[in-house]
Amino acid sequence: MEPATVPGSGTGKLIAGRYEIIRLLGRGATAKVYLAADLHTGGSVAVKSISKHSCASPSSIVREVAIMRRLRHPHIVRLLEVVASRSRIHFVLELAAGGELFHRLESQGRFPEDLARRYFQQLISAVGFCHARGVFHRDLKLENLLLDEKGDLKVTDFGLSAQADQIRNDGLFHTLCGTPAYVAPDILSKKGYDADKVDIWSCGVILFLLIAGYLPFNDPNLMAMYKKIYRGEFRCPSWTSPELRNLIERILDPNPKTRISLAGIINHPWFKKGLDEEKWTAKMRFRDEELVKEEAGRVLNAFDIISFSSGCDLSGLFDVAPDRERFVSGEPAESVVNRVEEVGRIEGLRIRRGKKKALLEWQNGNLVARVEVHRLTDDLSVVEVVKGEGPKERRLWRERIGPALKVPAF
Repeated sequence: MEPATVPGSGTGKLIAGRYEIIRLLGRGATAKVYLAADLHTGGSVAVKSISKHSCASPSSIVREVAIMRRLRHPHIVRLLEVVASRSRIHFVLELAAGGELFHRLESQGRFPEDLARRYFQQLISAVGFCHARGVFHRDLKLENLLLDEKGDLKVTDFGLSAQADQIRNDGLFHTLCGTPAYVAPDILSKKGYDADKVDIWSCGVILFLLIAGYLPFNDPNLMAMYKKIYRGEFRCPSWTSPELRNLIERILDPNPKTRISLAGIINHPWFKKGLDEEKWTAKMRFRDEELVKEEAGRVLNAFDIISFSSGCDLSGLFDVAPDRERFVSGEPAESVVNRVEEVGRIEGLRIRRGKKKALLEWQNGNLVARVEVHRLTDDLSVVEVVKGEGPKERRLWRERIGPALKVPAF
């Protein structure tokens, strides 16, 4: 368990004049996570710091922020604030003082069924809450499960998560993602997949690991491991009870069509043992006052919708070249493009458009503006603009197109 931090006992480095960095907790391929003291409250937080140069795109970061801000659940790490500096993006997160579940399992070797069931019930509660809101994690693994000071589970790292609006016309997701030992055979088939079924598979791998102390699919040769995953070749340890063995086999079914659903897991006899259904139902309805206000239709600007934090500053995400501009719009992608097209027609411009982009040109072919919209949610988009270089084009953007999109003049 992390000790309480003492303001003034850290490195002296401050973020947003409020969060004093104490020490490094861990690092990944693109981010570092620090323990920090909140100088306003005297409490402790975790700060996930990401270099802007390592970000695939600003829209992917904004999407992660938007997703995390909508997920208020006792078993999901809460995003408190986002601060952008010139070179980095800082996620200020609820501190999971109990550390990683991975380290707890490593020290004990494996868990008895009652303890494994407790963790698994909390995991399924969090995953079910996400799925009910159209959010799919897609990288569930032991390393992304933390513990709070009471020893309760907290799911973290939604960097690879997706929303239902990313489903293609065939009704499936196609992005290849996940961690090799946890990846579902549905993803390996490269034919598209149901993200909820993929998350269920990863939950099954986690359950097996908690009980056995080792992974169900493991091989030093990656292709050999993938073949085992694709065929569903694993064996439960001898100490596994018949009910648990039945549940694991139904979760780690390589055929997504016959794989057990979340509802099936919740109603399975092994899972239901000791389950307080009243508390379970309350967790699935969990909301805080701010999210209730959001869903009640408060009039908010785009950054408020993402963060509900007066200290949040995402403007640093959108620092681009003078001829380019990025901003967040509280409108669906098609509405933004329709607005661009309407102004273009009034100005007598030549217009080429699709559902999520529009190209405005003078009749001689010179560029006025190219607008592309990346949809985040039903009513939240990131708009990317490339502007024409001449004074005439800049004036048209400043006086007509920009104001029509409610963009501040530059």
